[in-house]
Amino acid sequence: MAQVRFRTAVAPLRRATARSTTPRLPSVDQMVARLEPAEPMHCIRPATLRTTAGRFLDLFGAATDGRGDVLYAVKCNPDPAFLRALYNGGIRHFDCASPAEIRVVRQMFADAQIHYMHPVKNRAAIAKAYNDYAVRDFSLDSMEELEKIAAVTGNATDLGLFIRLAMPKGKAAYDLSGKFGAQFDEAVTLLRRARTVGARVGLCFHVGSQMLEPAAYGRALELAGRVIDAAGVTIDVLDVGGGFPVAYPDMDPPDLTLYMDEIANGIAALNLPSSTRIWCEPGRALVAAGGSVVVQVERRRGSDELFINDGVYGSLSDAGVPGFLFPCRLIRRTDAPLAPFSFWGPTCDSADRMKGPFLLPADVREGDWIEIGQLGAYGATLRTEFNGFDQAHLVEVCDGPLLETAGHAATLSVCAA
Repeated sequence: MAQVRFRTAVAPLRRATARSTTPRLPSVDQMVARLEPAEPMHCIRPATLRTTAGRFLDLFGAATDGRGDVLYAVKCNPDPAFLRALYNGGIRHFDCASPAEIRVVRQMFADAQIHYMHPVKNRAAIAKAYNDYAVRDFSLDSMEELEKIAAVTGNATDLGLFIRLAMPKGKAAYDLSGKFGAQFDEAVTLLRRARTVGARVGLCFHVGSQMLEPAAYGRALELAGRVIDAAGVTIDVLDVGGGFPVAYPDMDPPDLTLYMDEIANGIAALNLPSSTRIWCEPGRALVAAGGSVVVQVERRRGSDELFINDGVYGSLSDAGVPGFLFPCRLIRRTDAPLAPFSFWGPTCDSADRMKGPFLLPADVREGDWIEIGQLGAYGATLRTEFNGFDQAHLVEVCDGPLLETAGHAATLSVCAA
């Protein structure tokens, strides 16, 4: 029988239990028929995750002439089943932002390369990462943070120090330019200082989450090149960050290969030493298609409103105020035409609303199950315990993704015919 896990949103991250020995995973529809879940059911697609990871590694390796490292952004989804599938797909580097993320990666993979890429960390977190988990790489965007890292590690001589460079606003679904990043002159000063302290140093940046413009990476690399030239130092690492997008019903990003072409051209223009490593930090691009959630309709009100058992305080946070649309399908055969619907979540809060529109058969009714896709990224990881609606099933399935992204590997169903 396929493995089914049951968890609450506030349960601590821990090692996954023993995996099922069943040679073939079930389908989403089979698990719905078997469990008839009254709570949200998160469906993990290991084959999709492995294939997506392998494709990204191949493309980034080609774009960087074999000197690239792909760091999975763990914050996007730290579930052990996702981490294991990515590892099986070839991922060995992990971008972590907290001691908890570092702990789960180190517990699962002794050979993992962990990089602490949060630019602002407290002293206890730095000490735990360095002393307990053998983390040596740290990002920063201020002289105070550099001095803090040096002090906490006892002026260690084996540090990797990476200056987070401020970015202008661009065409990203989530703008990340306001919180972190050193401006040009400060970045120059920090890079020079880091070169005297760190065993290896570099620059990193983030053009924004769900970046829809490949040229943003070229502009960022040009800016990084000017900082390097002004600092007059040799860098060991240049990290182009994350932001690689995926498709949603209302977003059709450019082919992933166009992003890689922009990175390849930008790197070539910098004439960096051949020993310079090129990093990237994809999150959404690696895991979005690898997860979905099955919800149940608890009430239909009028022609276009559905009350469901998950919402903005659960795994559908991005469908709330951010207004993301997700691919949906009804888990029941019907010939009814598609119609637009909005969702209400299960909590008492009127803000627990997802306007959509979400396209579903017009005859959807109370008791139906709906699968919502592209939720491997920022889905279950954002769940809360608000109002007590914090429980969910987690199952591994054989289905392909509900929506493909241009340039990603074709990840068809591996379910038995």
